[in-house]
Amino acid sequence: MLDKKTSIPSVDEKRVGTPSDDIDFGGDSTLPPPPTLTLEQQKKLWRKVDLRLMPILALMYLLSFMDRAILYIRVPREPRVETLPWLPGITVAWGIVMTLMGLVKNYPQLVGARVCLGVAEAGLFPGVVYYLTLWYPRHELQFRVGIFYGSASLAGAFSGLLAYGIGFMSGTGGLLGWSWIFILEGILTALVGILAFFVLVDFPATATFLTLEERSFIVHTKKYDNSSVGEEEHFEMRHLWAAVSDWQVWVHVLAYMSVVGPVYGITLFLPTIINSFGHTPAISQLLTVPPYVFATICVYTFAYYSDKTKMRSPFILLGLFFCLFGFSINISNASNGVKYFGTFFAVSGGYAAFPGIVAWLGNNLSGQYKRGIGMAIHIGVGNFSGAIAANIYRSKDTPRFLVGHGVELMFVGIGLIVVPILIVSYIRINKKRDAIQQEALDRGETSKFTKQQLRALGDRAPDFRYTL
Repeated sequence: MLDKKTSIPSVDEKRVGTPSDDIDFGGDSTLPPPPTLTLEQQKKLWRKVDLRLMPILALMYLLSFMDRAILYIRVPREPRVETLPWLPGITVAWGIVMTLMGLVKNYPQLVGARVCLGVAEAGLFPGVVYYLTLWYPRHELQFRVGIFYGSASLAGAFSGLLAYGIGFMSGTGGLLGWSWIFILEGILTALVGILAFFVLVDFPATATFLTLEERSFIVHTKKYDNSSVGEEEHFEMRHLWAAVSDWQVWVHVLAYMSVVGPVYGITLFLPTIINSFGHTPAISQLLTVPPYVFATICVYTFAYYSDKTKMRSPFILLGLFFCLFGFSINISNASNGVKYFGTFFAVSGGYAAFPGIVAWLGNNLSGQYKRGIGMAIHIGVGNFSGAIAANIYRSKDTPRFLVGHGVELMFVGIGLIVVPILIVSYIRINKKRDAIQQEALDRGETSKFTKQQLRALGDRAPDFRYTL
């Protein structure tokens, strides 16, 4: 509990780009003081970073999503590892596993290989999200998460077409078409992983594609993002406990599950709807594309305006209402044409809300170690809803899938409960901190906390404000 007599340093005391003598530049003492950049210069700098990082990250995640075709079991990994060679390394690893899956001879071997694939690729998504938090200010994060996560919806749009085309190779080299799908996608994934070794860089402080002044600006911006005293950069066991014992991590897990379940469930019943139209396989594959294209547009639109307004929750709620509308249509007795229309909302709602869910917790956990551990818990535990979604669409329930759609609506309902709880909680905490700060300033009192103590408090510090 904060002492009401405590004076709290203003968030505006240190502007982005204002030099300070006591800045620790992530262990690189060779960096000069940060320059003062105009808004246009800042936009140019972030575009430079985007062009270096985002294409390869999006391509890696697109391949990751395309490669999940048989069994959805994820093994959570804590992402607090240097990105090089972690992210490229696991990409190469699952590319090799994927290639070898094309050579299996029976179902048990296939399941075993799929488990290995899940282990290899499980660290990619939390690793990439954590990696982005090291580069971008928190109110520019969701659009970047949206850029690379949008590749997942593109994968949903075109993986079926790609698989259909590769299927014509059946018989080549004595292998069936499905074997060639694994082999070719696996080889491509491994090649992209090798490319990533040369493209990705670990941290802004060591990014040679930036000038010294640009590195200094980014490091300073991240270090003092929403805090006048910056973040701690040395791991201690208390950071683990701080993440595990933080109420918001576990409430966010429920919010994450409310979106992930629908995202993975849609792929399991969409083919049933499309096949009911009686078209040829080629036309049926084409009909899977429009819902995912619409979803991709929603992902980028939601992410852009979420960063622009510096708010996450309204767009998450809008995505959940999209899901509610889409799954409600599909659980009804409506015609298949109407249900196909409903899939546009089910797909776009889940995909568009997902980057906001991830960015929201990333914004509200301060301290890079607490944030890394908290986000690993968030994604690792939350992914169990994806495993549930893989087992609720039973063939005997076709065409209405009462059990499957019912469970998905349950997930959506959980989200519509916990997201408002988070909003109200954050508003109350922010208002309380504002009031205490104003009282202290009115009395002319100084803070009883040192900068190091405030830094150790992280998001519990009196000058930290939660993103809504």
